Amino acid sequence: MVTSKAALVAGLTLASQASAALQPIVMKGTKFFYENGTQFYIKGIAYQQDTAGAGGETTTGTFRDPLADEEACKRDVPIMKAAGTNAIRTYAIDPTADHSACMKLLDDAGIYVISDLSEPSKSINRDDPRWDVTLYKRYTDVIDEMSKYTNVIGFFAGNEVSNNATNTDASAYVKAAVRDTKNYIKKNVKRWMGVGYAANDDAKIRAEIAHYFNCGNQDEAIDFWGYNIYEWCGHNTIKGSGYQEQIDFFKNYSIPVFFAEYGCNIPDGAEGRLFEETTALYSDAMTDVFSGGIVYMYFQEENDYGLVNVSGSSAKTLKNYDRLKKAVLGATPKTVDMDAYKPTNEAAECPDVTSNWKVTGDALPPTPDEKLCDCMYQSLTCVPNKSLKPTAYGDLFGVVCGNDPAACAGILGNTSTGVYGSYAMCNSLQQLGYVMDQYYKNQKYASHACDFNGQASTNGAAKTDPTCSAALQSADAANAVAATATAGSGNGGTEGGAAASTSSSSFASPVAMKSFFTVADMAVGLYVVVAMGVGAGMVML
Repeated sequence: MVTSKAALVAGLTLASQASAALQPIVMKGTKFFYENGTQFYIKGIAYQQDTAGAGGETTTGTFRDPLADEEACKRDVPIMKAAGTNAIRTYAIDPTADHSACMKLLDDAGIYVISDLSEPSKSINRDDPRWDVTLYKRYTDVIDEMSKYTNVIGFFAGNEVSNNATNTDASAYVKAAVRDTKNYIKKNVKRWMGVGYAANDDAKIRAEIAHYFNCGNQDEAIDFWGYNIYEWCGHNTIKGSGYQEQIDFFKNYSIPVFFAEYGCNIPDGAEGRLFEETTALYSDAMTDVFSGGIVYMYFQEENDYGLVNVSGSSAKTLKNYDRLKKAVLGATPKTVDMDAYKPTNEAAECPDVTSNWKVTGDALPPTPDEKLCDCMYQSLTCVPNKSLKPTAYGDLFGVVCGNDPAACAGILGNTSTGVYGSYAMCNSLQQLGYVMDQYYKNQKYASHACDFNGQASTNGAAKTDPTCSAALQSADAANAVAATATAGSGNGGTEGGAAASTSSSSFASPVAMKSFFTVADMAVGLYVVVAMGVGAGMVML
């Protein structure tokens, strides 16, 4: 896609905080280009301090925003520039922070940014995935902040979310995030910025996941594919490392492919890395297929992948930094002019639903709609009491959904069939109110059916705003279809029993996962899974 002159001017206006020395990067076919038509290869370094911030698990949700620390950027940017770095990857940024100083330093150094849209406590959880209003706001807030700067190439909507055959359902929620963030960029940003996905290299699902994110309506598909790959360790060759298999697989891919992370530290740790793979990556053998890569990582920490040892205001480069520097500065990948380049590859076919891949390519979870969720909640005739603490949500979801699975069809989703409730994207309080109200209606408004041991009551102030009527009617119709589609499965067609491996509960996560709700919500999803499998044994209060 070539950026128009009007879009470029608008983009430069948005980037008034940066020096605007760098041209925006655009995509055409399987390659990246500077806006002037010169081909661009990523020569990157992952730049995020502490492993929790860099895509790791964290129980606190805290992270260090690497682009909000001007003094650190003054220390580190010259070091990265000296190694030939032209891009960095960040894993979590604070959209409310001021990034102008670091972004200008990067811009002046000729360095672009690709950032993950999530952060440790607000991300799509592979074990209990959802794509909802809370996450949507987080992702669009990041886009709003980073779109000010022309040296932002784009974003990752997910990082290794589905990482094996047991959690492929999570990919449906990531692809929904891709769809909605791409649409948001199209509506609100006057230049191209891509949205991609960063995957691990799992042999059982590597083909399916790559095809899934590339297939179907291209407005919903990723703009680029990032591979976190650590196959080349020590002395090796393109064939011996398995890189040739990657070349053969992706040679027909229709969008840019690059290494979102690479740099194996086996067998001798970070300082034993030779970066022979860097030389290979920019050789003629690979540049027809791959657009470069991002070395993991800048900071030397306990995981022993660092290029630089940082202590306070000082930074000392390590031996593997010198080896990387030599390999990158010595790389002279061949290029093609954008006008002369004629893409021929086509998008992949969507993979079939199998025992290893439990996601249909025919439908995605609904787009988060905060107004619809608010309209729904205001219209309910039975609602949780205002004094109800979030710690009680899990039990209540389990009781309702265990006894009346149909009441919960509107908040659940099945990734194998592509059937999703309209309110699967609302927050947990709104979802709880919805299922309580559905149960109340299904019990023909019996007085005891909106009590739940004193935890709910009828809503005398229930109302439907005239502007909400059509949307609520449409949602009700979709939920009726969802209820019908899942009837007869023994568990509402969601989870539990044999269906558990092919669907997603779309609730919040257990405490050990990347939950972004309060502690109260942590066990909601798993509670409903169990409750709906043994619903006959539950007692409705």
